Amino acid sequence: MENKYDPKSVEQRLFTEWTKKKIYSFDSSSKKEVFSIDTPPVYPSGQWHIGAVAAYTLIDMAARYKRMAGFEVLFPFCLDRNGINIERTVEKKTGKRLHEFEREEFIELCRKEIEIISKDIIRLAKTIGMSADFNDTYYETDSDEYRKVTQTTFIELWKKGLVYEALRPNIYCPGCHTTISEAEIVYEDVNTTMNYMKWKTDGGEIEIGTTRPELLCACQVVLYNPEDERYKKLKGKFATLPIYNRKIPIYAHPAAKIDFGSGLVMICSYGDMTDVQLFRELKLKPIQAIDEDNKMTSEAGFLKGLRVKEARKTMIEKMKEEGIIFKQEQIIHRSPTCERSGDHLEFINLTEWYIKQLPMLADVKKVSEKMKFYPEKNRQILTNWIDAITIDWPISRRRYYHTEIPIWYCKKCNEIYVPEPGKYYRPWKESPPKGAKCKCGSKEFVGEDRVFDTWVDSSISNMFVCGYSRDDKLFKKSYPCSLRPQGRDIVRTWLYYATLRNYQLTGKPAFRDVLIHGMGLDEHGKKMSKSKGNIISPDTMLEKYGADAFRLWAASETSVGEDYRISEDRISGSTKFLTKLWNVAKFISMFKAKGKAKSAKTDEWILAELNKLIKESKEGYENYNFFIPAVRTREFLWNTFASNYLEMVKKRAYDGDASAIETLNTCLKSMCQILAPICPFITDEIYRELYGKSVHEETFSETVKADAKLTELTEKVAEFNSLVWKTKKEKGLALNAEISGIKIPVELKSFEDDLKRMHQLK
Repeated sequence: MENKYDPKSVEQRLFTEWTKKKIYSFDSSSKKEVFSIDTPPVYPSGQWHIGAVAAYTLIDMAARYKRMAGFEVLFPFCLDRNGINIERTVEKKTGKRLHEFEREEFIELCRKEIEIISKDIIRLAKTIGMSADFNDTYYETDSDEYRKVTQTTFIELWKKGLVYEALRPNIYCPGCHTTISEAEIVYEDVNTTMNYMKWKTDGGEIEIGTTRPELLCACQVVLYNPEDERYKKLKGKFATLPIYNRKIPIYAHPAAKIDFGSGLVMICSYGDMTDVQLFRELKLKPIQAIDEDNKMTSEAGFLKGLRVKEARKTMIEKMKEEGIIFKQEQIIHRSPTCERSGDHLEFINLTEWYIKQLPMLADVKKVSEKMKFYPEKNRQILTNWIDAITIDWPISRRRYYHTEIPIWYCKKCNEIYVPEPGKYYRPWKESPPKGAKCKCGSKEFVGEDRVFDTWVDSSISNMFVCGYSRDDKLFKKSYPCSLRPQGRDIVRTWLYYATLRNYQLTGKPAFRDVLIHGMGLDEHGKKMSKSKGNIISPDTMLEKYGADAFRLWAASETSVGEDYRISEDRISGSTKFLTKLWNVAKFISMFKAKGKAKSAKTDEWILAELNKLIKESKEGYENYNFFIPAVRTREFLWNTFASNYLEMVKKRAYDGDASAIETLNTCLKSMCQILAPICPFITDEIYRELYGKSVHEETFSETVKADAKLTELTEKVAEFNSLVWKTKKEKGLALNAEISGIKIPVELKSFEDDLKRMHQLK
């Protein structure tokens, strides 16, 4: 073998060879059991985060292991190209908002932009050695084929009565210019001003504090806590809105907090989710103060046309002038923001399409219990979210680069027409299918111009992978999907929506196994971000150290599900082990057995240790804990095999002893097979060089015959060898010099010949 291992030349050459031979292509006609992976579709919104790249190497390790374990692995590569992120990228580049474009022009700009980013992500995925199928099962969520399946699932839910349209208050993002769901909210603690106002009542005056004075015109009731002795006298009375001079009732209600502000609270449509719930409960008539452009409506009077922040400032100034505000104080307020744009959210009345979820949350929780979580503790994230859901899922969006809602409306009577599944529909630019006719007899329709929330697409990714509505035979043997790997941050979106939609469509759990991996942090345990300047480029690390070093670091860094720290020092440290592995393989490649020899106890001892390694590594892989095979193989190679066993049998190997040479090769073969899912390049190069075939076409290492009790001597072997080396050093002797006066312990007598030759004991 070559003196040095060059990852740059080897990795590129081997990946080309794997691709050429199609060793990772899925064979749908195989009689093997299918192991299907719902690979997280990468969202091409910029450079791939190094933590995400590390997570995908872990998914690849699972796929590679399952192939070696005898499964037919369905492991597509995919890109999630729908959604607001790419639209916002185009908006920022052009300096224009989505609705300032012609629809088709904007869609084409999104497609061109996402193509550029997509190519770079695929290049990086291949660089890290992903064994996903980049050809036959590769998909993109903005393809006609994928969008057709999304629309098919919607039509099926429509037929089941699980879809409806309604006018109700929705969570609205001014930046994204659309409704969003509860799952897309990120709450932030922000500094804000509590404004204390004087209001007139029937025969008196009250004090009310608010952080949203611009919503004063939309106030419909004032509440006090029924246990608050200060305000029981207000029961049945009315208060007069400052500025607008409109009378509103005062009610007792436990939603008012005695210790917050003055204890009185104005309920407006809508300042937050509490307002929304109270308006429903108290059957109050909403007043829309804010429109879809984040501007005040005519209901706000003199504030009409002002943006919300400007309106707040103007209202405060006016109330100060009129002596209505008598005190202000700074407080920390928990404010809802959009996870994508970061904008503060509003709650406004909009007509949207919904998927029912509230009536079936108990069933969704029950079906989720049939899925096995790794680690088990992360099941609670999903359970907590299911318990926290308060509204049905609003699925319609006023955007462009998404899957269209397949609905038309009768021009004459506004009756809804929903087509049969089978093709990709674009109602905003196409007529309904030929022969479409309304119940009223009209054949003229207007197409729906709204689109689906991107999670409507993403929530059926596992079903698409398994062939839903496209390949019944494949679906039957690959569903429920074997594995869903993902991060904690999207449990309440991707995992929850998949669990919900799969249950609604099939009545089954979406997955057998759910792997929730940890988050990649910087070397100080902080989240990586551009603003902090602590981002590490994955390309830089791969260029400097190679894919195997990066992958070995990812596997060795943390146990399953735990967060991990990313630093160049940790990644570069992995190269030392790879160098050691290469040097050991290079040494073993020097020997060819000469005839047969009786197995020595030393050989049986290392094989017993090897069996332990194989069993522990297999258990680690089965539990998606790649830390175990990575760290245990490193320990075995460095501390037991190379430092002790190899030195003990070196002389026998030079003599051509068949037992020693066969044992050396058995251990090397097994180590390559164990490490193949983690370090696919160097293990394959060694295997090809020494054994003439690809390690990735081998089955996972099996245990060999050996006395397991011999492993009890491992620590004593290491201690004895260390004692001899220490003694020689103290006496100023070379390690290969003869030495006398050292007695081999009784328990190591079975290794006596090898120990004497190793240490030159007299």
